[in-house]
Amino acid sequence: MKNTSIVFTEPYKIVVQEDEANVKPGDGEILVKKLYSLISTGTELACLSGKEGWFKMPAAAGYSCVSEVCASNAVNAVYKEGDIIFHYGTHSLYQIINEKDFIFPVDTKDNLHLVPVLRMATVASTAIRISDIELGDYVAVSGLGLVGNMASQLAELSGACVIGVDPSEMRRNKAKDCGVSYVVSPENQSEYIRKITGGSGVHTVIEATGIPQVGADMLGVIGYHGEIIFLGTPRGKTMGDLADVFCYSHVDGKGSITFKGAHEWRYPIEKDKFVKHSITRNTEICLDLFKKNKLKIDGLVSHIIKPQEAPAVYKALNENRNDFMGVIFDWNDFRKGI
Repeated sequence: MKNTSIVFTEPYKIVVQEDEANVKPGDGEILVKKLYSLISTGTELACLSGKEGWFKMPAAAGYSCVSEVCASNAVNAVYKEGDIIFHYGTHSLYQIINEKDFIFPVDTKDNLHLVPVLRMATVASTAIRISDIELGDYVAVSGLGLVGNMASQLAELSGACVIGVDPSEMRRNKAKDCGVSYVVSPENQSEYIRKITGGSGVHTVIEATGIPQVGADMLGVIGYHGEIIFLGTPRGKTMGDLADVFCYSHVDGKGSITFKGAHEWRYPIEKDKFVKHSITRNTEICLDLFKKNKLKIDGLVSHIIKPQEAPAVYKALNENRNDFMGVIFDWNDFRKGI
């Protein structure tokens, strides 16, 4: 049986590769066949650059998928052939996954192309979980891609008034369509945020770009006893004096600013009675919000493409990611045996 995978072979080189599929799941494993998979722009472009130490090329890229179960050798016989599941995986037609990894049942066949976007909501929910956001707080979100947009929506649902910051007019408009109270471009953020907050600044900044300089630039809009939450993984270098950053955060500027990291894996995958939050629980909540039309996802997929277009789309993302929101690979032609 032939498998097709999108493989990063060396920095900035992508191959749509065909080889023989492993169709015999071992103990505790499940064979799945992809329906749709989502590109995580920040993570995958970092992998493509060759600068992510944990990603060893050549390797299949990937992040978030919805698939059909083809065969199962799982100890816990929850999933059977024909079931549709949401899981974290690679851009490949077939994949063997471990039953202990994150797997979530999908109980509908409607809008399956939107299901992989749910991971961005669960990623974003981590920032809300660790924040001190309360009803009526002002919150600024830097970066309105998928994760930043989701974080903005979840902060609004928590009772905050959100100011979204992004250089892309398209992304700012998408955020407004999703119910974000205010949007502004970065060059106007300081004056705009002072105006909206009456000069007091925001209580919380959620930094969703992963650009260290953006985080430093956002410190000036935080009010006294505020916080900055690093939701996007910081990548790249920035020049500056750390003493200035620390002194501003400590006393010179708006004092007592708290720094927090919000990586999604701070929580366990499965529910645990000794831990309130888990990735599974966060996913359940985000899915419920989506079903109730409280979390807007359907307008956030900007491109649905064929896997064979992968080299061109990664090139375009690398050159100007601001033209994109959610990018989905549609595997259905390969499922039909083209």
